[in-house]
Amino acid sequence: MTPLMQEHAETLEAAAVLHDIGYAPNLTKTGFHPLDGARFLRSSGVDELVVRLVANHSYALLEAEERGLRDVLSSEFPLVDQPLLVDALVFCDMTTTPDGLPTSSEERVGEILSRYGRESIVGRFIRRAAPEIHASVDRIRTAAATAGVVL
Repeated sequence: MTPLMQEHAETLEAAAVLHDIGYAPNLTKTGFHPLDGARFLRSSGVDELVVRLVANHSYALLEAEERGLRDVLSSEFPLVDQPLLVDALVFCDMTTTPDGLPTSSEERVGEILSRYGRESIVGRFIRRAAPEIHASVDRIRTAAATAGVVL
């Protein structure tokens, strides 16, 4: 994806590697991994763009709303206004299984639903976010094809 992301390739790589760091048990404060992870990364001096991408990855604001944390997340970590970069992180997250294997965004959403349950906080969130997730993945596939980049 480096040719597609150009000067943002390293930022994307860092955010993709770090986006789930908030699941680490010693970092859990709120129980909402994007927020916990972003707070840790910020306190560790990580680049602010990476921190904000981690905080808001894969439409996390919708899950924050389900958890009553929307205002907290949006005030501490404003959305990143770089659509291609945001979509690329969604693509990285939602076309990879928890074991690191390639998958489709449809299969990934299905895996999340089966793991958490449709009516859990995560289940409700992912059902709301699914159309946006699939649209992000489609935009990256289109941008890559237009640029002649093989994903």
